[in-house]
Amino acid sequence: MTDAGSMHGKVVLITGPARGIGAATARALAQRGATLSLVGMEPALLQALGAELGPSHIWFECDVTDQTALDRAIQGTVHALGRIDVVVANAGIASHGTVLVADVEALVRVLNVNLVGVLRTAKAALPPLIATRGYLLLVASAAAFSAMPGLSAYAASKAGVEQLANVLRLELLPHGVDVGTAYMTWINTDLVRDVQTDVSAFNRTLGKLPGPFGRVTSLEQCTTAFVRAIESRARTVFVPGSLARLSALRQLLSSAFAQRFTKQAMIPLVLETEREMSQLGRAFGVNSVGMGDPPSPPSPSSHSSP
Repeated sequence: MTDAGSMHGKVVLITGPARGIGAATARALAQRGATLSLVGMEPALLQALGAELGPSHIWFECDVTDQTALDRAIQGTVHALGRIDVVVANAGIASHGTVLVADVEALVRVLNVNLVGVLRTAKAALPPLIATRGYLLLVASAAAFSAMPGLSAYAASKAGVEQLANVLRLELLPHGVDVGTAYMTWINTDLVRDVQTDVSAFNRTLGKLPGPFGRVTSLEQCTTAFVRAIESRARTVFVPGSLARLSALRQLLSSAFAQRFTKQAMIPLVLETEREMSQLGRAFGVNSVGMGDPPSPPSPSSHSSP
């Protein structure tokens, strides 16, 4: 991690901070002196996190697909804290199932939250970021450049986030705002643990995937990388770091040549995933806000948020 106090005086707005990467990054930044504006769903968790961090931090209940709510949160942050220096567009969800068996509204919801929500967040946040010549970190994923069955809408949304960041980086050059893109593989969060619980085929496939795609990375490692990226106003951040090399080979990963070696493993994976999702009876994990509804009450086998 970086030195304590290194973010002193900075105001950081994070979307999707109720759980996982967002919550852990908020804690780490607060420890380094930043003042947090927590913008997301699950108000009980936001309130608890705000209370944990201290009275100088604020929170807003907000669905990032709602422009009015986003504008209110951004304006409320500036009114309460005086400025915004960093925005981390982190809010995201993932549905289960292939396009064939998935609920189409769930697929559309993933695109709306993960891509349109990031666009709406950036649009609302740019004026205060320009005022401070700040930093905008858009959270994409390794799914932006690597395909896996069952992640169609998620992968499409994250590829869109990557290109959105590439364009914003150019558009904001005259205004002194730096733009970063975060790419992660599987991070030990509720989102990934829900997949491990719901899709047994995923667990059997995980260890067969190459390099960083075949293991789950700790939340602490991800948070460390995010904090360093924010402090250095990095252009890209890869978690784990070895993912950077595979990103450079993205054309090979999606080529017909690569498919020759993955074809035999993919066919049973797809069929088993479709069978499991058809039996599951829901599109999202138990800890996901999914279609905007609160998560289901945890079952004995489910995991609490980090």
